[in-house]
Amino acid sequence: MDAFFASIEQRDHEEYRGKPLAVGHAGERGVVAAASYEARKFGVHSAMSSKRALEICPNLIFTSVRFDVYRSVSRQIRNIFFQYTDLVEPLSLDEAFLDVTENFKNKEFATEIAKEIKAEIFRETRLTASAGVSFNKFLAKIASDYNKPDGLFVITPQKAERFVEGLKIENFFGIGKKTAGKMHQLGITTGWDLKQKTEEELVGLFGKSGKAYYLNARAIDNREVNPNRIRKSVGAENTFMKDTDFLPELYSELELIAKDVISRITKSSFRGRTVTLKIKFSDFRIISRSKTLPEAVTDYSTLYKCVLELFHEVDISSKIRLAGISIRNSDAETEERRKEGSQLKIPFKEFEGYL
Repeated sequence: MDAFFASIEQRDHEEYRGKPLAVGHAGERGVVAAASYEARKFGVHSAMSSKRALEICPNLIFTSVRFDVYRSVSRQIRNIFFQYTDLVEPLSLDEAFLDVTENFKNKEFATEIAKEIKAEIFRETRLTASAGVSFNKFLAKIASDYNKPDGLFVITPQKAERFVEGLKIENFFGIGKKTAGKMHQLGITTGWDLKQKTEEELVGLFGKSGKAYYLNARAIDNREVNPNRIRKSVGAENTFMKDTDFLPELYSELELIAKDVISRITKSSFRGRTVTLKIKFSDFRIISRSKTLPEAVTDYSTLYKCVLELFHEVDISSKIRLAGISIRNSDAETEERRKEGSQLKIPFKEFEGYL
């Protein structure tokens, strides 16, 4: 979806339309959750501090997050996907992979399905969506971001490898800011540069992710669309109004976060045994401490006791800015293995957004 949260707010509030808008909290410690395209022109983006966003866009309008509304619209969109295929793998509230090699509408061309889905989403929600069509997940994700907003972009098998060669590393799906920075230091700035490295070199530099980078540089991604993807973690965190090292205040904050996590795992029926405590200090250093328990964490007292044990291992000689707690599904991670599939064989026909 295109600027999903912000677009919903502009849809529902006429006074926001055509104006730079941020979804989030405008306070001193606020963070932008989403930005409209009008705001993005000024450089405002998600995860940016609200203070910085207002510095570069003084006319920026802030509106509160309404997750209940976003989830409702997400369900509408998901139901449209299921009209075409059961092979739907959600990435987030507003994004998913669809395998339409075989589909309920018996459509021959994936581009026709993409056009229909975009039109149906707009009819039902009055929101625009961008679609990427290709023969594997890596390329489809990149294509979906390539021609926003309201875009439809196709990468064909014939042009895929050349396309990837010219792609900037930071635009690779699965390569984050830190990894891109490391690659830049190694002289890897494009897909072509990445392609010059052997698989052994990349695994040595980036661990098991190196194998995926090696394949992606050659436009290869053998992962199947997985409609039953296992949820690996549930967590919550809070940025404090003021940095603090006052223990009673920190204990109180950890209690609230732990209760929030328990509420979330109860609603999702999530089961995990590995508890992780994340701490961000006033100088923006981040540390984490983890502990794996014999049984799945299901109640507040067990979680809070474990969190306190981890917290007491932390040196709090510096004030703390943020605390977070998460539970990881360690059993599922052990059992889950990436399945070796095959790249999809989707018929392509002439289309102006082709590569």
